[in-house]
Amino acid sequence: MNNYVIETSGLHKRFGTRTAVADLTLQVQRGEVFGFLGPNGAGKSTSVKMLLGLVTPSGGTARVLGHTPGKPVAMARIGFLPEHFRFHPWLEATELLDLHGHLYGMSRAALKQRIPEVLELVGLSEHARRPIAGFSKGMLQRIGLAQALLNKPDLVFLDEPTSALDPFGRILVRTIISGLREHGTTVFLNSHLLGEVEATCDRVAFIRNGEVLRTIAIGEVGMGTIAVRIELDQAPEALLDALRSVAGNLQVEVLPERQRVIVALELTNDERLPELAAFVQAHGSRLYAMTPKRMSLEQLFLEVIGTQDSGQ
Repeated sequence: MNNYVIETSGLHKRFGTRTAVADLTLQVQRGEVFGFLGPNGAGKSTSVKMLLGLVTPSGGTARVLGHTPGKPVAMARIGFLPEHFRFHPWLEATELLDLHGHLYGMSRAALKQRIPEVLELVGLSEHARRPIAGFSKGMLQRIGLAQALLNKPDLVFLDEPTSALDPFGRILVRTIISGLREHGTTVFLNSHLLGEVEATCDRVAFIRNGEVLRTIAIGEVGMGTIAVRIELDQAPEALLDALRSVAGNLQVEVLPERQRVIVALELTNDERLPELAAFVQAHGSRLYAMTPKRMSLEQLFLEVIGTQDSGQ
């Protein structure tokens, strides 16, 4: 047996003449937090629905928890928080969770123990007997997360789980996801908040026009080119030539009102930063600041995906 909880190859979906997903090829490992990123219309929602068995693929293969998507034996071990969910507003929080627990096939004894646990987990214990109609957007998001975790899933799909939350709520969800990872639960996360993804996920896949373009470990983000900004009092040509010998894409901006020169350049690794400082000193210039900046997930997203929506 391999260690993949999601494994797809060439999975695709057409609606008439329109291709919603062209090639979903993924391998998601047990216990990892996996980010699924792409612009609007990229095919993310259709992809998730195929993995959940809610949409029948037009072709390709998929295994989720070792089974064909949608199989009851697999679905009983999956949690799902959709982006656009609608809960019965007349139900109290505990009644809502009780309903979903019975849909999961959980026993009454299990629900009696588990419902208070998940309410406490998402910070809603004090609102257990409050009707859903009186919940704020953030509280609705948290009760939705509670129902997704009610059955102690081996795999949970979270679609924009922090979209309606304030910073404190986002920290709470981040902590919950970290706890799920520690317990070996796999999290499949779809979010437009790239800062949250970067802080939470182990790996991410970029999808555009229904095709996975690239999958990368978060630890590898920023391991490529490093942008460096150097602030000097002067930049003689001999110094610029020395900088060009170890750096690329060198640009110079003179700020006469501040009596400063800004040199922007790119390095392949941070081992060369001391060389830059040494060059400045050797050529008699005064160094006021040297600021290296690695590529962020947002910058990588724009590099891989581009700046336009998919338009689908």
